[in-house]
Amino acid sequence: MKFLPIIYLVYMFISLYFLSFFLILYFNNRKNLFNHPLAKKHYSISVLVPAYNEENTIEETINSIFEIDYPIEEVIAINDGSTDRTKEIIEKLLKKYPKLKLLDKKNSGKGGSLNRGIKMAKGELVVVVDADSYPAKDSFKKMVGYFDDEKVGAATCVIVPRNKENLLEKMQFIEYNIIAFTRKLLEYVDGVYVTPGPLAMYRKTVLEKVGGFDEKNLTEDIELTWRIIHAGYERKMCLSTYVTTTAPNKWKAWYRQRRRWAVGGNQCMAKYKKEFLKKGTLGTFILPFFIFNFFIGLGGMGIYLYLLLTNLISNYLFLVYSISSNVPVLTMNNLYITPSFLNYLGIILFVVGFAFTLMTLSVMKATVLKKQKIRDILFFSIFYLIIYPVITISSVYNYFKRDNRWR
Repeated sequence: MKFLPIIYLVYMFISLYFLSFFLILYFNNRKNLFNHPLAKKHYSISVLVPAYNEENTIEETINSIFEIDYPIEEVIAINDGSTDRTKEIIEKLLKKYPKLKLLDKKNSGKGGSLNRGIKMAKGELVVVVDADSYPAKDSFKKMVGYFDDEKVGAATCVIVPRNKENLLEKMQFIEYNIIAFTRKLLEYVDGVYVTPGPLAMYRKTVLEKVGGFDEKNLTEDIELTWRIIHAGYERKMCLSTYVTTTAPNKWKAWYRQRRRWAVGGNQCMAKYKKEFLKKGTLGTFILPFFIFNFFIGLGGMGIYLYLLLTNLISNYLFLVYSISSNVPVLTMNNLYITPSFLNYLGIILFVVGFAFTLMTLSVMKATVLKKQKIRDILFFSIFYLIIYPVITISSVYNYFKRDNRWR
């Protein structure tokens, strides 16, 4: 297939372009990565904690919020029709924390719960904390300073998995730190495309202006961020503080979570497709960035499957011919591998990508990352990332099937 080398070259070019792009951003801003502005005024803060069947973590989440070293106006725990002991635990904590409030409602999903909470919130800033996430004590203090700039509508920070025992958890620990690092780099080109659920801080007037969360989108945090971008507000990423969360510890749960994220991303691209290449960050950077990543995933899987199938078929035919013609199956000529330009490109891409991963983990040691084993980093680079094209394909199927359940 003559056009395969062209597709392969395009795939390589886009991949190397994005790696080079992030490297340039890093070297231009490396001295300021962990800086954060000090707030010039005090902000009243309302914290929203949406919870559905979170009896194992809700108490520790609320405790960690009240341990934060910044004054909080109120914490609104939103019980979204839980069928376990979530409501009972929150009611017990009401006696311990006078500023804690319970909003008990029928199940409507995370977006609906947060919209109800926004209407109740009294603070200038609204902070969303997932019910299985524990913010660092200094998180609010280090994030509020961004809001001295009236152009800022939202801010987020580093997300770190608490559980890192088995191989999957270790892979996610590496992945989350790479995501945080690249998200900070994207801030320098106004490219932060999501303020994720574990900890996100919003200006309440901006939430009201854009209409709150989309209750039908599977990634309501991405969709909200895109509307904030469309409204002309900046988003900030604080690399000097963090929130811990619970990462999936089994492959099936991990796959479902990532597929949900991918389907939600597809929903966002479809919803905002008319903004593509229009003036503004959303049209000229965010959407192209998402679309390129989408096709990189599909293209990588397509090339891999094509090469795998053609090699299997050719080897099978060769084996059948050799046996039927009494020809030796293996000769010295079979052991000679002819290097090609495409092979060299593939090796270069892997080496550059692996070096970028090592550099990222080295930089992120300034926060909460501990030294990682080379074995785990190699497994992440070689095997873990290969799974993502499968998720991309699965998300396309589920999107058109309209299988948009939260699971």
